[in-house]
Amino acid sequence: MSLRERSPSGAGEAGENAAAEAAAASPAEPDGPGRCLSLLPWDRFSAWLHCVCVVGFDLELGQAVEVIYPLHSKLTDKEKTNICYLSFPDSNSGCLGDTQFCFRFRRSTGRKVSFCCFLDQLDRDLPVYLKKDPAYYYGYVYFRQVRDKSLKRGYFQKSLVLISKLPYVHLFRTMLKQIAPEYFEKSEAFLEAVCSDVDRWPPPIPGKILHLPIMGIIMKLRIPTYRDKPGTTPIVQNMHQADAQISMALPTVHEVDLFRCFCPVFFHIQMLWELVLLGEPLVVMAPSPSESSETVLALVSCISPLKYCSDFRPYFTIHDSEFKEYTTRTQAPPSVILGVTNPFFAKTLQHWPHIIRIGDIKLPGEVPKQVKVKKLKNLKTLDSKPGVYTSYKPYLNKDEEIVKQLQKGVQQKRPTEAQSVILRRYFLELTESFIIPLERYVASLMPLQKCISPWKSPPQLRQFSQDDFMKTLEKAGPQLTSGLKGDWIGLYRHFLKSPNFDGWFRSRQKEMTQKLEALHLEALCNENLVFWSQKHTEVETVDLVLKLKNKLLQADREHLPVKTDTLKKLQMHINDIILALPDDLQDILLKTGTT
Repeated sequence: MSLRERSPSGAGEAGENAAAEAAAASPAEPDGPGRCLSLLPWDRFSAWLHCVCVVGFDLELGQAVEVIYPLHSKLTDKEKTNICYLSFPDSNSGCLGDTQFCFRFRRSTGRKVSFCCFLDQLDRDLPVYLKKDPAYYYGYVYFRQVRDKSLKRGYFQKSLVLISKLPYVHLFRTMLKQIAPEYFEKSEAFLEAVCSDVDRWPPPIPGKILHLPIMGIIMKLRIPTYRDKPGTTPIVQNMHQADAQISMALPTVHEVDLFRCFCPVFFHIQMLWELVLLGEPLVVMAPSPSESSETVLALVSCISPLKYCSDFRPYFTIHDSEFKEYTTRTQAPPSVILGVTNPFFAKTLQHWPHIIRIGDIKLPGEVPKQVKVKKLKNLKTLDSKPGVYTSYKPYLNKDEEIVKQLQKGVQQKRPTEAQSVILRRYFLELTESFIIPLERYVASLMPLQKCISPWKSPPQLRQFSQDDFMKTLEKAGPQLTSGLKGDWIGLYRHFLKSPNFDGWFRSRQKEMTQKLEALHLEALCNENLVFWSQKHTEVETVDLVLKLKNKLLQADREHLPVKTDTLKKLQMHINDIILALPDDLQDILLKTGTT
């Protein structure tokens, strides 16, 4: 079925048949999220991608969006402009051949989100660092530039771009590698077929092994869940199929090659970890969008399982709609990580406190030499030597062991995948050593269970006190899990003022408040509510019924961590109380639905 046939104009006529068709296209569990998938044509596609764009070069207009699929996909003019400029490397990059990279840009405000309740349901099961940010889109680019004498400019220049809310860098990079070269040969009909394939994919359910067919190949993968132990990735085995389809097992959906990205600056990885943790303004100056985007994504991921809560732009250009906002000198640089390639930025961002300059990312054939942190005043142009330019003094003493371990790996020609595993484990242990004391202190702000009374509102969390937290560090600080010395107290003080702390604490606060609401519900269920109602007036009993119905609504709306049995028990309590009331009140309360 072509895209034109399946556009919204036909959705009304297709009605239930289209929904049934979508349901049959891929098996879904009867009780799982898959059962609500068949709402409209293209809902399955929308669960993975917003749209697919083709950006070409017009001699009169410059970069222009030539095609958007599916045809009914909506992009504002501002979004199209951002996509146009971000989908091509800067002219100075000299990217001949095929180049892959990604970018991130702000969504226009006020647009409607379809299918959101279902996607929110899936989002809840993700680790915090993989949750969607509703304010941003990712663009995954496959750019081709080859000589072509038949064209006026002498070059064929075109980008195939996947626009998605999902941060699944490795998945979409792999997908583009499969489809883009063929698209440049076959053109639009091929894109229609690609989009139809994606519209048959199962939903992006965390924790399940998913099989995603794309143009004769099946990608097999697993999206992590928040229940996974940090640092572990369940291995997805290759399939041995009897049919002709080729399968490809993806070891990750979102991770980048950490060691390759940090190789040019790996003597400073610990300092970079601190800068990212503290939400400091950072610029990555690179020779191409491929290097800039991979390095920015590596930086953001180095504090995992903490979520980086500020803005980050894997590839940023002078045409970006936030260019003025982020480069102004009238105020301090914002908490953001920018990846840039245009030499103009060497001058424009001179006032930024931390700049990482990287050359072409190549894995070293020999042990890299120790490189000192450079002074910012020495950064004149984008041609300056690779390195880290900052006056920042790290709070923690340098961990020489990790540097030696990685150097030894280079000497022994250890595979880059193995080096990345070592580096990822190092960052994870460092982040966990830092965050565990905070987790422990915040857990102590939770009221005791005995303080929860069914007849009173749930108790409030105690206030976070910086002084009280600092006092806990003497006996229960990071020294329990990390051998690193240094000014941990100073690092915590700085972190508590950062956007990353604010985002982390808000998330923990929400979780604990929901836990208190859930415990309050359980306390209500364990009471003999019918007996209580018999000893109180009808007005008080009706008030109780309405409050209990609101509690059930809240549990459903906020997805409180309550067992299904508890909710059923509460509903039974409500029914029993209503049946004990006079008939006229029963009629009114039974008609008062729970919606």
